[in-house]
Amino acid sequence: MVNLTRIYTRTGDQGTTRLSNNQLVPKTDPRLEAYGTLDEANCAIGAALGLGDPGPALGEVLLILQNDLFDVGADLSTPLDHTGPAVRIGQAQIDRVERWCDHFSAGLPALRSFLLPGGSVESVWLNIARTAVRRAERATWVAAESIPVNEAAIRYINRLSDLLFILGRYANTQAGRAETLWTPTAPDSPTGCEEDRWVPTTPESQDQ
Repeated sequence: MVNLTRIYTRTGDQGTTRLSNNQLVPKTDPRLEAYGTLDEANCAIGAALGLGDPGPALGEVLLILQNDLFDVGADLSTPLDHTGPAVRIGQAQIDRVERWCDHFSAGLPALRSFLLPGGSVESVWLNIARTAVRRAERATWVAAESIPVNEAAIRYINRLSDLLFILGRYANTQAGRAETLWTPTAPDSPTGCEEDRWVPTTPESQDQ
């Protein structure tokens, strides 16, 4: 169990910090960028909870996701060759996120284009969390190019961004807020009749 008796330690004043196994690394270590970005996502989820009114079902899921994000951070901050106790993301957590994706997407209207983020307070913050998670995924892949990383943690991060996209849509539906679809407005974009207007063929790629 973590025991935080003093918040400031002065140990980082020379540009270094310690991983979960007490290994000293520079603050430019790519793992720090990955789990630091997940901390940003966690804060955005906290804003969705604190500033919005997500309701009991969505609120419970968001609290679990916040806890999961600490698990992922602990996983990334513990080298894979560490022989002591370690928090590791496993398939069960990935499966749970995928079940939530299926559950909360059921009943949502089909998409014919990408969505402009907006709507309810909850949806706005969940989309901010989603983009932070996507950035964390990219940072984790950068780390994985030079440092062994738990692949299940990377899969979890990927699925989480999918879920946050779905939960943002769900939150807008619950709040009775309409979704605004992207309509290309660049000079060379089709601007004729609606039936001639170009739309992406795979709108789900907004969060792949």
